Amino acid sequence: MAKAAAKAKILSPSNAINDPAQSLQTFDLRELQPYTQEKTFATGASKDFHLFYAGRDDIHNILKYVLSRVSVSLYLNMFGYDDDELNDILITIAHDPTITMLVTLDKSQAHGAHEKKLIDLDTLKDLEEFNTHFAIGNSLTNQISHTKGFVADSKVAGEGSTNWSSSGEGTFILAGAPGGPKYKAQNNTQSIITDLDTIGRFTAELIAEHLVAQKQMGGKTPAQIVGTTASKTAAKSPAKPAAAPKKTKSGK
Repeated sequence: MAKAAAKAKILSPSNAINDPAQSLQTFDLRELQPYTQEKTFATGASKDFHLFYAGRDDIHNILKYVLSRVSVSLYLNMFGYDDDELNDILITIAHDPTITMLVTLDKSQAHGAHEKKLIDLDTLKDLEEFNTHFAIGNSLTNQISHTKGFVADSKVAGEGSTNWSSSGEGTFILAGAPGGPKYKAQNNTQSIITDLDTIGRFTAELIAEHLVAQKQMGGKTPAQIVGTTASKTAAKSPAKPAAAPKKTKSGK
């Protein structure tokens, strides 16, 4: 019975954002085997680290699998933030008061056409939640914020050269395999890590980068930094009373 349950978990859909029974508390790297070209890891593969390749492995679903199972905390810095589905997962997390989330975005990229449009839609849906969880800025020395990684639930980390975009992650036109019309993929890597020392150190770095970005905003909100429609509308409108607490996806 236990083996059957474990197998069912491994084969569950990649996006589990609406399934509170799915979590990262017992996460095992082998759960990501179905998203590799080989569909299995080598016998001597590390239990703490695995490297995936854009265009060869299904990085989009790997990221969905991990991020949609967050239930405690998420610290993330992403240079290129152009993935609508991953963004929807983060915005859902933002509405759950039981989850601590800090997201840092690069200032130059946030003004790009697709990313700015995505942020604009987020702030139109819920300006307050976006401003609470996001920060937009540069590095400590005022260079680009080029980190591309996260720590989820203090259990799983991800880091690599992969930006969140169709070509960055690799666009899988055919189900579960590269190839097909308009197929495209950059040369990128995505690591998934469960080593606790790496996770602890990376968590501290991601929080530090977020605090730097917050300070650089100089009292402005991230929505104001980008110049979203919602931020401009809010500046012209009188302050509204605080909204009633929202129900979470898990009913907490």
